[in-house]
Amino acid sequence: MTSLQRFNSGRVVPTSVPFPEGVRVGGMLYLSGQLGNVPGELRLVEGGLRAEARQTLENIRTILRGQGLDLQHLVRCTVMLADMADWPAFNEVYREFFGNTPLPARSALGCNGLALGARVEIECMAAVG
Repeated sequence: MTSLQRFNSGRVVPTSVPFPEGVRVGGMLYLSGQLGNVPGELRLVEGGLRAEARQTLENIRTILRGQGLDLQHLVRCTVMLADMADWPAFNEVYREFFGNTPLPARSALGCNGLALGARVEIECMAAVG
C-alpha cells in the first residue's frame, strides 16, 4: 500500500483545526482548501476579496515550500468564490501572483458560505516528482 503523509506545520493552518494542511501520497500532494487567513490564525486578512485572494495564494506557496515545492508544481486548483461577481477581480490577482509561472488547470465555482465568512477558498493538487 502507498504510504500517506499528513502534515500541518502550524505556519498557515492552526494545528487546532480538524484537518491537515495537506496529504502527500505517491507522487501527489493534495492541499486542504486554503483561505486568506492570517498565517497560523483563524482570522481573515482585512481588505476584501483582493487581499484575501493574495493571502490565500501566499498561504498555498508557504505550504508548498514547506514540502520542498513551489507554484510551478501545481497541476490543478479549484477556486470557490462567495460571489461569482468577484471572478474578474480574482483573476487579476491570480494572474499577477503567478506571473510567468505556468498556470495549473483550474475550475471556479460560486459557493454559498465559506469558512470564516471568507470571499475565496482554493484547493490545490501538486506533482511531487
